[in-house]
Amino acid sequence: MSRPLSAPGTRVSANATLARLALLLVVLLIATVISMATGAASVPPATLLDVLRGRADATSRVIVLELRLPRTILAAVVGGGLAVSGAAFQALLRNPLAEPYILGVSGGAAVGAVAAVVSGLAATATWGLPAAAFAGALSAIGLAFWISLRVGRGFDTRVLLLAGVVLGAFFNAVILLLLTYTSVESFRSAVFWMMGSLSTASWPVVAIVAVHVVPLSLVLVLLARALNILASGEETAMFLGVRVEAIKIAVYAMGSLIVAAAVALCGVIGFIGLIVPHALRLLWGGDHRLLLPGSFLAGGAFLLLADTAARTVASPAELPVGVITALVGVPLFVLILTRSPQ
Repeated sequence: MSRPLSAPGTRVSANATLARLALLLVVLLIATVISMATGAASVPPATLLDVLRGRADATSRVIVLELRLPRTILAAVVGGGLAVSGAAFQALLRNPLAEPYILGVSGGAAVGAVAAVVSGLAATATWGLPAAAFAGALSAIGLAFWISLRVGRGFDTRVLLLAGVVLGAFFNAVILLLLTYTSVESFRSAVFWMMGSLSTASWPVVAIVAVHVVPLSLVLVLLARALNILASGEETAMFLGVRVEAIKIAVYAMGSLIVAAAVALCGVIGFIGLIVPHALRLLWGGDHRLLLPGSFLAGGAFLLLADTAARTVASPAELPVGVITALVGVPLFVLILTRSPQ
């Protein structure tokens, strides 16, 4: 059952908010250094500084600036985007167990990606797979939005949630149907994409993801006050002057677009949008002025560390990062649930 996620007692002072965000920023910076320094070729922190100063050799510059840095930035942006969208969806649906993929966006993206692999588009066009995945995600967003508006009056989040569940089941059936008629190699490629990976990281990919994710995440952060009021109930929010319908549509649209961009270029990376905001809420309360920017920082750090593990645990092979986030996320989530107050 859904319930309010914050109460007046969960509000924190501006100084406490800044201090906690500064702590999360330090954690993100530490995770960034670990990601940059760790890999098949170890790069000590001193070498990283030399690269930044322009004093390092050509090999170190290539490793750091062309290989490690784009992947590090991509992991930080994608992890932050998934976490902040998860926090926004939890506020929108008034359910602490909601996550970014609950509305069918990942299923739609997966249908597009698998269709591109099966049809051969992914092999013939460099941007064929991410373009198809993004188109599938946008289709899922449009369908869920249309169903919610067609049923009842206004933008009912309960109908939206049900629409997402139904669409997710439908998309899974379509994926299985497509995989039935594909070759073994295409099947492997499609399944590997659905497990999530940051191996396609490059400066053009980073630019595309950042252009979509960063501005939309910033707008969600700016809606923190409205989400705080909305958590107390829609009637209360309307009485206090919040344009409830407009806020719900904006949060759904921006959160879904963030997820669409992340999934289209990196595959389905689970648990970040669920566990990160949930953990921060239990640790520091439900004030979205802290929760939303904090989720972005913590989500980026979480995915950075997960990707570092994916690159190094089975070296020289690389594990799908979605596998790492699930293996780490499930035990952590169970631990959080068992230790949280009832």
